[in-house]
Amino acid sequence: MKTVPVAFLLFALAFGIPEARGENGLGVGVIVGEPTGVSIKKWIGETRAVDAAAAWSFSENESFQFHADYLIHNFSLLKPKEFKGRLPVYFGVGGRIKLNDANEGKERNDENALVSIRIPFGISYLFADAPVDLFVEVVPILDVAPDTDLDINAAIGVRFYFR
Repeated sequence: MKTVPVAFLLFALAFGIPEARGENGLGVGVIVGEPTGVSIKKWIGETRAVDAAAAWSFSENESFQFHADYLIHNFSLLKPKEFKGRLPVYFGVGGRIKLNDANEGKERNDENALVSIRIPFGISYLFADAPVDLFVEVVPILDVAPDTDLDINAAIGVRFYFR
């Protein structure tokens, strides 16, 4: 029964804080696709943010990865009248470390971690009346170590914002 008070507290923190557009504070949620895991986002200005994830990659070289990106949002590009919230388009640059896996010679990163440059492009929806954002992104990736290769990630996600 101890889980009920904890669940209630988490619900109250997520929905009870009047941080309507999620443009302040820290957002915590999930990212699903390539990769799939935990996503966080911290706004550092009106149009700038830093996001990161600790996630499992299911692509050619299945393994755990960490990534972080510096993002710039454009709030004026899309302004659909049928939505109450805001719909920024964003782009940025970041990095990824994809840990080595245990497939013993079957994958590119079976002995070494991959170090990569990420160029995320996406769109998010910041709800007007809830501290929540939804996002979808496509991320071209350039692996730079231990060898050079091109890759692409695509995912959707949701985050809840805490002040």
